[in-house]
Amino acid sequence: MPVHALERVVLQLNFTHQFQFAGYYAAIEQGYYREAGLDVTLVEGGDGRRAETAVLAGQAEYGVGNSTLLLSRLAGKPVVVLAVVFQHSPSVLLMRQHGGAPDVHRLAGAPVMIGAPADVASASDEVSLFLKKMGVAPQQMRHLPPSYRVEDLIDGKVDAIAAYSTNEPDYLDRAGFPYYQFTPRTAGIDFYGDNLFTSEHELRRHPERVRAFRAASLRGWQYAMAHREEMAQLIHAKYSQRHDSAHLLYEAQQMELLLQPVLVELGYMNPQRWQHIADTYAAMGLLAPDATASAAYRGFLYRPVPGADLGWLYLSLGVAGSLLAVSAAFHFSNLARERRRTEETIRQGELRFRTMFEEAPMGIALIDTLSGQFLDINPRYLAIAGRSLEHMKKSSWMEISHPDDVAGEQEQVAQLLARRLSGFRHSKRIVRPDGGVVWVDASVTAIETARHGGPHHLCMLEDVTDKRQSEALIWQQANFDTLTQLPNRRMFHERLRLALAQGRRDTSRVAILFIDLDHFKEVNDTLGHHQGDILLIEAARRIRVGVRETDTVARLGGDEFTVILSDLDDLQQVDRIARQILDGLLAPFLLGQEQAFVSASIGITLYPDDAGNIEDLLKHADQAMYVSKGAGRNRYSYFTPALQVAAVNRMRLGADLRTALREQQMQLYYQPIVALHSGRIDKAEALLRWNHPQRGLVYPPDFLALAESSGLIVEIGDWVLRAAAAQLLRWRADGHAIGQTGLQLCLNLSPLELQREAEAPGTWLRQLMALDVPVSAIVLDMREDALLGTGSGAGSGMAQRLQHLRDAGVQIALDDFGSGHASLTQLQQCGIDYLKIDGAMIRKLAPGASELALCEAIVSVAHKLGMRVIAEGVETAAQRTLLHDIGCDYAQGYLFAPPLTIEAFDALLHAQRPLPP
Repeated sequence: MPVHALERVVLQLNFTHQFQFAGYYAAIEQGYYREAGLDVTLVEGGDGRRAETAVLAGQAEYGVGNSTLLLSRLAGKPVVVLAVVFQHSPSVLLMRQHGGAPDVHRLAGAPVMIGAPADVASASDEVSLFLKKMGVAPQQMRHLPPSYRVEDLIDGKVDAIAAYSTNEPDYLDRAGFPYYQFTPRTAGIDFYGDNLFTSEHELRRHPERVRAFRAASLRGWQYAMAHREEMAQLIHAKYSQRHDSAHLLYEAQQMELLLQPVLVELGYMNPQRWQHIADTYAAMGLLAPDATASAAYRGFLYRPVPGADLGWLYLSLGVAGSLLAVSAAFHFSNLARERRRTEETIRQGELRFRTMFEEAPMGIALIDTLSGQFLDINPRYLAIAGRSLEHMKKSSWMEISHPDDVAGEQEQVAQLLARRLSGFRHSKRIVRPDGGVVWVDASVTAIETARHGGPHHLCMLEDVTDKRQSEALIWQQANFDTLTQLPNRRMFHERLRLALAQGRRDTSRVAILFIDLDHFKEVNDTLGHHQGDILLIEAARRIRVGVRETDTVARLGGDEFTVILSDLDDLQQVDRIARQILDGLLAPFLLGQEQAFVSASIGITLYPDDAGNIEDLLKHADQAMYVSKGAGRNRYSYFTPALQVAAVNRMRLGADLRTALREQQMQLYYQPIVALHSGRIDKAEALLRWNHPQRGLVYPPDFLALAESSGLIVEIGDWVLRAAAAQLLRWRADGHAIGQTGLQLCLNLSPLELQREAEAPGTWLRQLMALDVPVSAIVLDMREDALLGTGSGAGSGMAQRLQHLRDAGVQIALDDFGSGHASLTQLQQCGIDYLKIDGAMIRKLAPGASELALCEAIVSVAHKLGMRVIAEGVETAAQRTLLHDIGCDYAQGYLFAPPLTIEAFDALLHAQRPLPP
């Protein structure tokens, strides 16, 4: 077989290499151009005019241009549009934020990069037309030559730039630069973008080459949009390193909104849309109102199937139209004596047939099997196809069918021609002129009409789009999360099952990442569920950006996400992806007027290393995630066998905890809090201990987390309140009172108890009143994270929660102050009465030490804000003296007494003597 040399052609791009031209890279790399007999060279462009200039000068056979090609054609330039890539142009106006509402009129007199006012090509693009339509003329602005650098906008060199929605916004978002984005479509300027075009010279001399180049290019675009991550890696590795892979994927994601590959056939162009573009130019004074009716416009839009020679089609239509009449005449030619009666019968029969044909509730068409041309069509078929009778009779069934469905139907039609089938049924899609897609169930039957120019077939179809959409919606709702559009738990399990099956076949590893957002609950409680939902949607997007195209990201519910990583060649990929997810979530989340910060804790398990089934893998990933939580959050941890042992211990301890109260295993210890100026016991902190029958004395750090996660903490807290209140009343009855307030008891309140108080205000107070304990005798100890939460609105939200407690006379103490991030102003807003300085700071107290200066500052500012200070963990007389000298109010620690049983504390109260100052 002879080997034919490839024809060399040049495609001139209108900008530099990036995902914007992914379809052409795909056509080269996948060999589509080579299969079409073409050797294609891609040439980068610097601005929007170079492609048109290169093609008309013969430096390139093909180019990529915007909708100003229409102006060039009507100006006499022989350009021909072959296909539309972007159904909506990506052109936007980006303007720096100046405060207040966005207003393009502020650009009057401002420096901009939108093309010079005297430059017709630049002044006729969508952004310039948009500004003109909004009342901002080009001459009103100071035009600088476009540099295509977002830094000029960020640095204040210009106030606005013309840009692509697929490109510059990503870099502005990364820089945290506030900007407004204006889309010309909002003003009715809806142009095509990145049109593939050639010259009339190329089309006349090489019509087959034009057809082959167009078809191969569109195949490339179909591949590129279906393999975005692969193409991003290819572009970055082979064509340009100007943009990183994350930006190329951002570009691909934004392009999908503009190409609309699911709704519109790639390359499709609607003459009515071009008429809209011409009307827009005419309204702006750039074209005559009837410009598209001129001879210059004819030939501007390329037709893949020429339509000039239609004589055979009209002959076929005539033959088909007279089919029944000729057949009837031939059949009854020998029955002359019954002619009149027969002719009337035939006429009535034809009338009934035509009536049934015209009024049938399903679409019916007679089609030439060889050419695919429509010979006769009823109104219902025309309505389904969205076309006129004249349009349909100039088309074939292949032209109105979705490209993905044509090959399969052609194979079955070939079976009809070979008489191996008499008919078939199938589902397919019809693409309407406006780009809409209609799903139909079609029934095709061969008809023996060879004597009239056949073979023909009859196609009957029913519009099932609504049914398909309903089925798709039901399937979507059953398998995808309605908020984030990620796979839900059901779809996640199915994809994980398939990934493990593939891993078993390929003996490859699969990694599962269990992701839990840190501090999400505080954001939800503080800013509301609506803002929480916005955060979840953005978090889902950031997680998706951090993984590969082939990976699955799912939302299991709440703030829990999972990722399936399959086909792992190198376990370092897992580390890299986990780190990308963590880094992506650290940027602030913009929620209305507020900012929120969350991080993530990730647990990782590997198949088959850690387990061989889904249940164990998920359990191990969950255990590893809790290790990340416990280690300080914002990190990832791998599962280890030791985690399983620890998890079993936690499970058993949790089961034992459920019976601890019922079997009276809980006990309160009390540690005195001493007034430093008098040395007397003024308060006592109630501390919980668990007398486990096998483990002995269990301290709160070992079981409170379990109590909180299981919800038992509320029940335990109620028991603590009852037991402590009863003991307090006994002490007061024994006369242990200081001044007018008497002995106060400090009770620790967990975040869940605080949440209950927020949801049902007064619950805790009613319990206290039922126990006949005065509220002035209670000080509530709260952890800093429980009290303040996260987010900018947390302090005011917590103040509202505590308002009814403070109004009733309850005092609030903040535990372990100095170990977190609370400010004194926030504490004042939340109504704090006591600051308890963390023991870690007290242990370092010494003359001249920075900790002493810091404690002195805390005491001074706290006193000015009306708060008193308690020092925790005081163990030496020197520490007590230093604290007394700087004005600290109270102290507790082993210097005075460790946590004591009731009996020991009773003895201490009876024997107490004032300590020397």
